[in-house]
Amino acid sequence: MKRIGVVARPGAVRAQAVVAELLAWLAARGHAAVLEKETAALVPTATAPSVGKPELPGQADLIVVLGGDGTLLSMARAVGDQGVPLLGVNLGGLGFLTATTLEEMFPALEAWLAGRMAVDERMTLAARVLRQGQTLGEHAALNDVVITKSAMSRIIDFSVSVDGQFATSYRADGLIISTPTGSTAYSLSAGGPILWPEMDAIVLTPICSHTLTNRPIVVPGAQRVEVTILTSEEVMVTMDGQVGVTLREQDTVEVRQAGARIRLVRFPQQSFFSVLRAKLKWGER
Repeated sequence: MKRIGVVARPGAVRAQAVVAELLAWLAARGHAAVLEKETAALVPTATAPSVGKPELPGQADLIVVLGGDGTLLSMARAVGDQGVPLLGVNLGGLGFLTATTLEEMFPALEAWLAGRMAVDERMTLAARVLRQGQTLGEHAALNDVVITKSAMSRIIDFSVSVDGQFATSYRADGLIISTPTGSTAYSLSAGGPILWPEMDAIVLTPICSHTLTNRPIVVPGAQRVEVTILTSEEVMVTMDGQVGVTLREQDTVEVRQAGARIRLVRFPQQSFFSVLRAKLKWGER
């Protein structure tokens, strides 16, 4: 018997019906379901146990994520280094990470239970915020760490070092520090390159740089990136667009490859290029 964790985006239009159908499917095949607490509220008649999101990875052999990429990113940070694979099922938008369609959900589960699914391992980032040499906090990210000005701020100044060597100074709206997984997210919209998702690499993509010669650059994943704020403007650092910290002048954000690897389940025949063709409409426009 396998234990299948289930987490859904509560606001998704079809979430309630899909969760109920999934619970019935698992019960009919003798597998146990464990619901994330907010997801359990969608189906109050369900008898499956529920736990908080941080506890869910310790209770499951696989976690089915119903929603969009934001839901999966949140769950990935909760999984951390526990190694529980995630099956992302798209209930709405673009969905690079939740690449399995709703129609494919049950075939995907059958294939995973039979050991026929592929599992991709994706690198993650650890971001540490330093103020006067003291650590304010450390946060994980699967997609990106973004340093950006607030809505009312003017252009900001900051310097970047890579592995202790000064790289450059920027005058820009901000900087995206992205994993290969995140290269198809915010970094792509800011002009960054698409990277093969299982590479170990970090992309530095400036946001609206004042100097047109400041272009995106890719560095090895093992290298440490340090960004020091050189302005008194209001600046934020966000992880996966979901966790944010306000920065001050002379604060430093240190970003490095984390030890955790996030495991994403996919059909063996579903290549990265097939996802790009489907999501970006390659060859169609």
